[in-house]
Amino acid sequence: MCLAIPARVEELLPDQMARVSVDGVGKIISIALVDDLTIGDYVVLHVGYALAKIDEDEAMATLALLREAAELGATP
Repeated sequence: MCLAIPARVEELLPDQMARVSVDGVGKIISIALVDDLTIGDYVVLHVGYALAKIDEDEAMATLALLREAAELGATP
């Protein structure tokens, strides 16, 4: 199963790379596949690559669903 998650662009780096935050966790990723990113944009992240830009509302809704799914799968 593949999982792509929303990430917020925190810093644009050289060589088509960026530092992003995934629900508070920092990661450096490739942004070579997505044009016109600015700090504060949200991207869909999969195995270290930004695949597409998404709007903030969609990113927040997806992160909320992922948190809910994690809570449901947690063992008591």
